Amino acid sequence: MQPCGTLAGLDILVVEDDDDTRFFITSVLEMDGAKVIAVISAPEARKVLSELQPDVLISDIGLPGEDGYTFICKIRSLNPKNGGRVPAIALTAYADSEARIRALTAGFDTHVSKPIAPEELVEIVASLVASCNW
Repeated sequence: MQPCGTLAGLDILVVEDDDDTRFFITSVLEMDGAKVIAVISAPEARKVLSELQPDVLISDIGLPGEDGYTFICKIRSLNPKNGGRVPAIALTAYADSEARIRALTAGFDTHVSKPIAPEELVEIVASLVASCNW
């Protein structure tokens, strides 16, 4: 995949506990020009959010300790200045319609099933950013 720079200048926070998946997501996004901070848990992600205001959050649902649904609920309860309205993507192996509805109801802006093609991941992130009112 040739980097086209669609995501250039974006700061993206990735929350994924699987090493291979985290590496894949990070590599794809960085190849397209994004700056990525990747963590393995919801508590680590909240720490990053308290220090940095990312442009996009991508989170797994099946996280250890605190799942992605609980995590995004806590994020959405924050003041917008503290990351409460960060555009968020649930990237998960839970692909059925019930999981999609639950993710959207919890506060994610979109729900994407794993595995995902690199080009599709870049397109989804770019589309989400383009649809946000900055």
